[in-house]
Amino acid sequence: MSATLEKKSLEKPDEVRPFKDGKGKLSVFTLGNQTMGRGEFEPGWRWSQHVKPIAGTDSCQATHTGMILEGRMVVKMNDGSEMEYGPGDVFYMPPGHDAWVVGDQRCVLFDVTGVAKYAKPH
Repeated sequence: MSATLEKKSLEKPDEVRPFKDGKGKLSVFTLGNQTMGRGEFEPGWRWSQHVKPIAGTDSCQATHTGMILEGRMVVKMNDGSEMEYGPGDVFYMPPGHDAWVVGDQRCVLFDVTGVAKYAKPH
């Protein structure tokens, strides 16, 4: 079997996973055997408030690799270390963290590694 080219529109995701209290959503795309997503996080969004009830874990257990397209987000690891990300930043976030939007602008990012099980009930 040969590989084929694929294309999908950001306007037509394979799945949309809303966050609690309308604080954003994750649009999920699967191409070949890769799953990736576009996350939209509204001002006031925090993983521990808006995704933890869906995930059922104490902290986010996904590994995220991607790029911030707009807005700002802080990620705080379980060990207390933290980093702020903004537009144009390419990121790696290992499992075991909380995260929140900084300021009054939504944060939009593209994640190429941590989407398959993110914001899905376990």
